[in-house]
Amino acid sequence: MASMKLGSKPDAFKRQGQAWFCTTGLPSDVTVEAGDMSFHLHKFPLLSKSALLERLIEESSDQEECIIKLNDIPGGAKSFELVARFCYGVKIELSPANVVYLRCASEHLQMTEEVAEDNLIAQSEMFLNQVVLRNWKDSLTALETCDELLPHAEDLQIVKRCIESLASKATTDPNLFGWPIREHGIMQSPGGSVLWNGISTGARPRNFSADWWYDDASSLSFPMYKRLISTMESRGIRPDIVAGSLMYYAKKYLPGLNRRHSMGAVPLTATLSEAEQKNLLEEIDGLLPVQKGLASTKVLLGLLRTAMILKARPTCISNLEKRIGMQLDQATLEDLLLPNFSYTMETLYNVECVHRILDHFLAMDQAMDQADGAASPCLDDVMASPSLTPLTNVAKLIDGYLAEIAPDINLKLPKFQSLASAVPEYARPLDDGLYRAIDIYLKAHSWLSETEREQLCRLMDCQKLSLEACTHAAQNERLPLRVVVQVLFFEQLQLRTSIAGCLQFSDNLEGSRPLRSGIATSGEAGGWATAVRENQVLKVGMDNMRMRLAELEKECSNMRQEIEKLGRGKSGWASRVPKRFSLKMKSQMCSAQEGSVSEQQKSMSAKLDKLQAKVSRQKKQLSTDS
Repeated sequence: MASMKLGSKPDAFKRQGQAWFCTTGLPSDVTVEAGDMSFHLHKFPLLSKSALLERLIEESSDQEECIIKLNDIPGGAKSFELVARFCYGVKIELSPANVVYLRCASEHLQMTEEVAEDNLIAQSEMFLNQVVLRNWKDSLTALETCDELLPHAEDLQIVKRCIESLASKATTDPNLFGWPIREHGIMQSPGGSVLWNGISTGARPRNFSADWWYDDASSLSFPMYKRLISTMESRGIRPDIVAGSLMYYAKKYLPGLNRRHSMGAVPLTATLSEAEQKNLLEEIDGLLPVQKGLASTKVLLGLLRTAMILKARPTCISNLEKRIGMQLDQATLEDLLLPNFSYTMETLYNVECVHRILDHFLAMDQAMDQADGAASPCLDDVMASPSLTPLTNVAKLIDGYLAEIAPDINLKLPKFQSLASAVPEYARPLDDGLYRAIDIYLKAHSWLSETEREQLCRLMDCQKLSLEACTHAAQNERLPLRVVVQVLFFEQLQLRTSIAGCLQFSDNLEGSRPLRSGIATSGEAGGWATAVRENQVLKVGMDNMRMRLAELEKECSNMRQEIEKLGRGKSGWASRVPKRFSLKMKSQMCSAQEGSVSEQQKSMSAKLDKLQAKVSRQKKQLSTDS
């Protein structure tokens, strides 16, 4: 830290309790009261340096005891002690930590050049301009002391000058500084080598990154920090650097950001009250640039969680939700699980907030599509277009979120349906994730009626289930019977398509056998052997598919027989249903009315007729292909 020495006389000041005495051998003839301290001094050294003290001493000359009160002096007793030493010519040291005190006090006491040459105003002003404001650390230290000297430091433009100095250095590449700077304890020469005791070591310091000033700036009070950021923005600093500094400041003073997630090595300073933290968070939200991707989604979700805990203004919460919605595709499931801090505690997680965030994302995505003039894409577009990757990522994220909140017994069906249906159909290449969430919800809400179960299952498209999901759903006792039949039908279609593809590939392989005269090379022989083995594997797979098709045909036939028996008598229904569907049908038929059973029998008979006709046609086609 830079310094400048003033005066040459030895120290003659002694403190006794709340009083200071100057031991020059002469009795004191004036008492100055500054703050909670009293100074027993002599008139001549004071009036020879200060016009204000000269006038006050003259006004009290007719009194027996000369007592001067300086209750309004900037910096109080701390400042006047240094001023008194200066007036007596005692050695003092100007430093970035006290120069603002002395500058403000000397201005208040009118210690100008007209009163005395090389007076305190000129000395402190010269040190401030030529030493302090040329150095980053010294400027920062001086600005920190200004908080205790307002509005005097503001009136003297000290705050403005310090902020301008810091902003100019922060917006300039520190590796290009043309003056010695002190950063993290390393002094550099203008040539760039490391200095030790003023001697060049020849070592080259490490390069500075754009965030080198974050920690230093975070030591400022927020009003000073806010002015510094505004000045930097006026100088054209990049928005991502501003956002990074704001996030660093937030992590340091908002303990809620560090309770659940580790967000970097930021020293926590938890000295603010909840009201102060709330105001700070709202201020940071107002300063944060609006561009997408400047702050990580994890940090934004942490800010949103903290805003809910501190009960920030609705506008602040809404702004954070919009910022998160702009980059929802970068969020993780863990961060999206926002607890519900409502007093009603209807649900464990704040589903409404996530729904609003999703709406913001979809609105932005739709606006981009309209700007590009694009229509709603089909499934092939979703699978092939990189521009739709964020949308598919969000669909996968929401499906995972639905699976996490599904076990909550307080989660109402309309709320679950609303969030699940908010994702466009084309955003899900497969509905496996949605099926898993629906299955978990049905398991946790076993009291749902058959109508509600069917209504819930309409959210998913059975045609977009993978073969594994179809196999699971076909044996799922929690699904309505109508859904199970649909799954079986589309599973059969998938098998039919797979078999047709295998047969076509086999025919192509047989037709591609090389017909050459001469002896094949060893490489060609090895390739042909590999092709033969692959053909054998495909034939085995085709046989397995034929067996599976036969099993499906047998199941359909058994189901038809059972439904026909139902028409002859309802009493033996539950005991005659095949093992695969017995538990499900038993629970359904026990709760159904007689009229609804009759209607279900007619509907199922018609659907199974169509299903068996499909199976028969497929069997004939399979025989023809073979």
